[in-house]
Amino acid sequence: MCWSATADLAAGAGITCVGVACVTRVHRIGDLPLAALPVLLGVHQLVEARVWQVGGGTGWATVAWAVIALPLLAVWVPLAVLSAVPRDAAARLTIPLVCGVATAAVLAYAVATRPVRAEIRGHTVGYVIGLPYAGLLIAGYLLATVGALLLSGDRWLVALGVLAGVGALVCWALWRLEFVSTWCAVAAACSVVVLGWVVGRRPRSRSTVRPAPDTV
Repeated sequence: MCWSATADLAAGAGITCVGVACVTRVHRIGDLPLAALPVLLGVHQLVEARVWQVGGGTGWATVAWAVIALPLLAVWVPLAVLSAVPRDAAARLTIPLVCGVATAAVLAYAVATRPVRAEIRGHTVGYVIGLPYAGLLIAGYLLATVGALLLSGDRWLVALGVLAGVGALVCWALWRLEFVSTWCAVAAACSVVVLGWVVGRRPRSRSTVRPAPDTV
C-alpha cells in the first residue's frame, strides 16, 4: 500500500522491474517461485493504484487486491521457500506451510463469500472484509510468511523475513493512525533483497585448469 495512486504506480512499476530482473537471473527451477515474488508485489501495487483512482469501493480492483494480499501470499511464500531450500531444511518448514494452506483456505472463503470494500482515509486505504477470528488468522498468516523465511536457513531469506516482519509492524502502526501507507517502501526493499538472493545463487564459474606443458 502506498499513499497515493501516483506513488502506487511508481512503486509498482519499479518493483515489477526488479521482479523481472530476478526471474531472468534464475539458474534453478526451484528458485523461480521465490524469484517471482517481487513481480507479484509489484502487480499488487499497480492494482491498488486503480483502487485509488476509483475512490475505493467494491470493484474488481478491490477484490483483486484482497485476493493477492490475503490467500495468495499466505500460501505462495511458504511454498516458494520450500521449493528453494535444500531437502534437509524442508522438515522445519512443515508448520509454516500447513499454517499457510489453512490460513489461505479460510481467507479465500471469506473473500469469496463476504463483500470486500476499500475506503480512502486520507493518505491510506482501508480494506473492510469482516474476517472471522481475525487475531488467529493474522498469527497464522505471519507464521506462514515471515516464519517460513526465518526458518529457511538461508541468510538472505532470514534477512528478508526480519525486514518483512519489522516493516509490517511499522506499516501497521502508521496505517492504524491513518497517517500514511508505507508498505510500498517495504515491498521495494524486500524486492531488492530477493534480487540479492537470486544473484547470490548463481553457480560459480570454474576456472579452466590447463595442463602443464611437457618438459624434456
